[in-house]
Order: sequence, then structure tokens, then C-alpha cells
Amino acid sequence: MDINSEELKYLLALSHQHRNATRKVHTLLEQYGSATDFFKKHSEHFSEEALQKAQTELQFIEQHKIDVHYFKEESYPYRLVNCIDNPILLFTRGTFDFQHGKCVAIVGTRTPTERGKELCRQFILDLAQKVNDLVIISGLAYGIDITAHRAALEANIPTYIVLGHGLDTIYPSLHRDVVVKALTQGGVISEYLSGVKPDRHNFIFRNRIIAGLADAVVVVESKEKGGSLITAQTASDYNRDLFAFPGRVSDTFSAGCNQLIKKQQAYLIENADDVIDKMGWEKKPTTSIQTDIFDVELNLSGQEQVLLQIIRSNDDGIYINNLVSESQMNYADIMPALLRMEIEGIIKALPGNVYMALK
Repeated sequence: MDINSEELKYLLALSHQHRNATRKVHTLLEQYGSATDFFKKHSEHFSEEALQKAQTELQFIEQHKIDVHYFKEESYPYRLVNCIDNPILLFTRGTFDFQHGKCVAIVGTRTPTERGKELCRQFILDLAQKVNDLVIISGLAYGIDITAHRAALEANIPTYIVLGHGLDTIYPSLHRDVVVKALTQGGVISEYLSGVKPDRHNFIFRNRIIAGLADAVVVVESKEKGGSLITAQTASDYNRDLFAFPGRVSDTFSAGCNQLIKKQQAYLIENADDVIDKMGWEKKPTTSIQTDIFDVELNLSGQEQVLLQIIRSNDDGIYINNLVSESQMNYADIMPALLRMEIEGIIKALPGNVYMALK
């Protein structure tokens, strides 16, 4: 943090007085050059409460080793710089590299289907296997958000958690374990001062940060209305590449995704390769399946070998429900096995939950 403590104090006071009114603070800073100069000329505009809160916040920042990123400084995420309503200050805890990486925001409903959660997880694991320097961004909410964060941690890649409240709170508290793990593999981000509660309008406002930090925004499952569509619209406004997984026309949880695709606001995708190709990202070099497929198959579990044999017996692929029926295994046991074999390059997932053997 290069900004001096006096300037930070007055910026914190402005942030307290004008929460969720970022453009107004930007206008004041453009007019007066700095928060300090504005205070010297118009100290009557600063309430005593705001000044006291700013002083308390300075102590909180120091005590908890919070990193502060001012929008005029080099440490500030460059992707946010040209966003018209970018945060004046960002507060972070963890390990961040805002200037590099391939940043993908994952958004979706808080009440996804099992298909949606597995689709999200598989997409992130596949993407992490195929490209370097990947970062997953989301908002810690129930459903698709937390699924995305956990998949990133599972893939051992950074995940940025954008909060809609101060850094003195974790909401939902049930996701505390994910936050703790992410502090060494990404971390938490907020524009809000400590003490700010997780109110609904704060989450709506913070969604612009999720969109602004990303190179690409992926909507996994979304109803016809919801916060993920607000993020999607903001991503479009920020000229970010927007992607959506389609669903059947009768699927309530895919209605939002289908509308984005129908209106040509989002690219229809089926897998990680679709995003990689559209973004023009270089893939990691891969070893030939021909050289190591035998060794991989030797390490398959008994269940996996049974599934592979059934899949290979269907040249055109097999639908997941038929695979469950023929194998007489539980769906919950089959999905992890299929994901492992897909990652190993033995099988491929096709649209419509159809699986086909590659070798």
C-alpha cells in the first residue's frame, strides 16, 4: 500500500458515508484531486461518525494485516481500472496476483440441480488441467458459487472470493472452511469496511466486481431472474466474454442461461474446450494417450473398469441413465468415476449426458 495514512483515512470516511455510491466519490476525487484536499476545503461534508469509523478502520486494517488497493495505484487490479463504477478501495486477505493469469468468473443459481453442480465441478477441473495460470472467481454463496470455489481448491488453483460485506464477517458461515483454505490459494476481496452486514443490496452491488475481475464469465445454471443474470449483464457492459451452459427448454434452472444464449448475449458452451478456443488460450502440452493408456487402465478401480467395459460396448456412446441401469451402480458413485476417466483421457462426455470411449 503506497497511499499515505491521512489520505486513506479520508477515503475510508468517504467510503463509509457514500456506500454503494462509487461514482459520486469518483466525481469528488476528480474535482479535488484527493480526499485530503476535499476534506481541507469542505470538512463540513464529513460527519464525525464517518471520521471516527475511518480511524477505527485504520486500526482494523493494521491489526488483521489487510491489504488495501487504491484505484490509482499499481497494485489495483488492472481489469477493473477502466470499469466506470470501479471500487475506490479494495480490501484483500490472502495471496493475489491481479496483474496476471486467466481469470474466469463462475456464477449461477443458489439452488442448483445435481447435474449443475457436477457440470460446474467437471468444467473447472477440466479447464485447470488444460490451461496454465487459471484463476476461478465467485461469491461464496450457496449453490454454484461454493461449488466453483471447492472445485478450484480441489484442482489446486487460486480462487478469488468476492464478498458483499466487510472482511470481519464470513457469510454464509458454513463456508468458513473454504475461506480458510483459499487464504493460501487466493483469498477474499471486498470493497466494504468492517461492520458492513451481508445485506441483499450489497451483494447485488458487489457482482460488478466479480464481472470486472474476470476475462470470461461462465453461467452454469440460472433461473429466469437472479443475481447471476445481473452479473452476466454487467459482464456484457464491461465487454467481457460471456458463456452459458444450455439446458432443456423445460428446465427452470436453465431458463436464464437459455435466454442469454437466445438473445446472443452469451456463447453456448458444452465443455472447457469451448471456452479455451473462444478465448484463444494456449493449452498445456499433453502426453500422448497412446503411450500411457495401458498404465492408466491398470490403475482403474473395479467399478471404473466395469463402467469402461460397458461404455466401450456402445460405439455411439451411452446415456447416463442407461449406464446406471446396466452397471447397477448408484448415480453418486458413477459420476466421480466417469470424471476421473474423462480427465485421464479414456472417455469423453458428449452433450446430453452421453459418454463415449476414446480408446
